[in-house]
Amino acid sequence: MEGHDRRGIGGGARLTLSWRDVETARERIAGVAHRTPVFHSRQFDEVTGATVFFKAENLQRAGAFKFRGAYNKIRAELEQRSFSEVVAYSSGNHAQAVALVSKLLGVKATIVMPEDAPPAKLAATRGYGADVVLYDRYGGDREEIGEKLVRDRGALLVPPFDDPLIMAGAGTATAELLEEVPDLDFLVVPVSGGGLIAGSATAAKHLRPEITVYGVEPETADDTAQSLAKGERVTIPVPRTIADGLQVPCVGRLTFPIIQRTVERVLLVSDDEMIDTLAWTLERMKVLVEPSGVAGMAAVKHRKADFAGKKVGVIWSGGNLDPKRLATFLGKVAT
Repeated sequence: MEGHDRRGIGGGARLTLSWRDVETARERIAGVAHRTPVFHSRQFDEVTGATVFFKAENLQRAGAFKFRGAYNKIRAELEQRSFSEVVAYSSGNHAQAVALVSKLLGVKATIVMPEDAPPAKLAATRGYGADVVLYDRYGGDREEIGEKLVRDRGALLVPPFDDPLIMAGAGTATAELLEEVPDLDFLVVPVSGGGLIAGSATAAKHLRPEITVYGVEPETADDTAQSLAKGERVTIPVPRTIADGLQVPCVGRLTFPIIQRTVERVLLVSDDEMIDTLAWTLERMKVLVEPSGVAGMAAVKHRKADFAGKKVGVIWSGGNLDPKRLATFLGKVAT
């Protein structure tokens, strides 16, 4: 089975995010976050039989949509109280975003990152001035480490997804997409902890209530798909996938009820399908998107749902890819 239908599941869950939250985030990040371009490829339309538009968050500051939520969160908190340090945990894109935002706003950043995080993401995080605390992804607990740092230092915790301000910031990308392409039939979004899709679906359903929202996960990281099928959050072992940004073992406590209400299905893609799509995008469109960021596009390219004849919006969520990993991926693509 490629995904799971949400209908009839989880009734009564309270939404924790509104369109007004997304609007406020747009006002807060205006002039700081990039308004990223929307790409279209006639060749991709021919391959898929759909008309597909790509919101290029791989070209966002720090290389991913994460900048939107991180800036909205830290700036909003600074408007309420003063603090001198923030703490975050991330495999890379959220880490870089928090590090850059902290630098811009003049606070110290300490980031908890897995030892096997891509070297380019580690280097970029440190390059923005953050201190990095490494841990074992498969044996350690990043939330426990982060929360201890917050207690010890009196710092602000900036979670990667399970926070209304983070979700609202993420949703601003879809708000921009629908301003440019208002008549989309589908929105396709990569899913990790659920912050991006919760914010995206909130914006999409307000601006175009009839739109259908699909999430996309790696086949080996299907915790959200399982959670929708069961009607409650399911935790899986830390997944093994090339999509390092989608390796969260459980969907968020706050994001899940929003996903239940607003997302039709979660589609699943393989590592090989993400590599194939990444290579196609680089070769045909001359754009670099990391495996996590290209997951939604892979679901459309490999026909995980019936998109034929429809207008589809896809979020390219990030483009931070180490050149050595890129070379390895391209070496696996048949010539």
